[in-house]
Amino acid sequence: MRMVDIIQKKKDGGRLTREEIDYFVNGYTRGEIPDYQMSALLMAICFRGMTQGETSELTMAYVNSGEILDLSRIEGIKVDKHSTGGVGDKVSIIVIPLVASVGVPVAKMSGRGLGHTGGTIDKLESIRGFNTALSQEQFVANVNRFKMAIAGQSADLTPADKKIYALRDVTATIDSIPLIASSVMSKKIASGADAIVLDVKVGSGAFMKTIAEARELSAAMVEIGRSLDREIVAVISDMSQPLGHQVGNALEIKEVIEVLKGGGAEDLTLVSLTIASHMAVLGGAFKDFDSAYQTLAEIISSGQALAKLRQLVEIQGGEVDLIDHPDHLPSARHQIEIKSPRNGFVHGIEADGIGTAAMLLGAGRRTKEDSVDYAAGITLIKKVGDKVRMGQTLCILHTNLEEWQEAESIAGQSYKINALAPGEPIYIYEVLK
Repeated sequence: MRMVDIIQKKKDGGRLTREEIDYFVNGYTRGEIPDYQMSALLMAICFRGMTQGETSELTMAYVNSGEILDLSRIEGIKVDKHSTGGVGDKVSIIVIPLVASVGVPVAKMSGRGLGHTGGTIDKLESIRGFNTALSQEQFVANVNRFKMAIAGQSADLTPADKKIYALRDVTATIDSIPLIASSVMSKKIASGADAIVLDVKVGSGAFMKTIAEARELSAAMVEIGRSLDREIVAVISDMSQPLGHQVGNALEIKEVIEVLKGGGAEDLTLVSLTIASHMAVLGGAFKDFDSAYQTLAEIISSGQALAKLRQLVEIQGGEVDLIDHPDHLPSARHQIEIKSPRNGFVHGIEADGIGTAAMLLGAGRRTKEDSVDYAAGITLIKKVGDKVRMGQTLCILHTNLEEWQEAESIAGQSYKINALAPGEPIYIYEVLK
């Protein structure tokens, strides 16, 4: 078998066999296939696409390239969720204790962020002492006893995907639905979940900019799940503006606490309850979405969900008092207010711009070697649809840096003020099963 023949076959629109897919995935991972040939194949896939069967086989080639977590010792249906990423997305930290509250085991593997802010792991580590480097034995024990655990992704999971993704990032081959779908699903399959809820973001702050793109990606991932005997639900949710009011690691933990107290932002609360409800149904706690949603909303109102978050922090070594006193979480030396330049309504908030500004303030990483400032970020005082007067505060920048002018300019330009009120925002567009 020769790599050049596989490239030619895909360039001509042919369907690759499982053996051919295994050959190039394993060969490239071992360093036997050079970057220039792998780049040529990735570009051919971008132009010619892949069948559903090819995409499923590519997913399993990624899965089989490394460790596969054995969660068979965990009792019940193991449920996980995945977000395609956005600005202010702290949904995972809300749904873990919420879903665990109804007895559904949540075995969550998450990563660190590169870009706007830290990932879920970074956000949780803004809680002093919170340990995400759990052994597999402790991970399994926590899920069995408390119905929840969260740990950082092992470097041994899907090494082929990691290496190929790094090449895609520098060869303009990121935007291929089969390549995105197989990358996302391989990590979830290797993490051992029985059922998965996918939160597919769409809008200016998401990779998928249109509903059509988000629908195509969602359908591809649902089909992969079906072909591999996994229960999958894909929720297409809005990311045309940042989710919630806080962007930044410790700031987002504060907002998680607010949501679980029943006082969170409408968009964040609705999206979190929607994701959690689908997880609870897949996990067998409820027969239908509506009853799950109603019960989970009541669990928030009763304080049970916040108590479960407190338990999660305790069992993973974090400082539990921070849940009751979130003002003791890391805070920045400088707060810079951005004012409205005119009267009107907030018509839009460019999520990408807010995310970039947050990164410049220290909340995210430019490179993998960068450290994250847990205290840095942005508080959105005004959201889309809010009425504003000239001189009113739109948002507040938080930073420990002495230079913030670039972030201030970008954040200010991200707000679009119009004389007329916009239509009602949509938070959930579609659900695919």
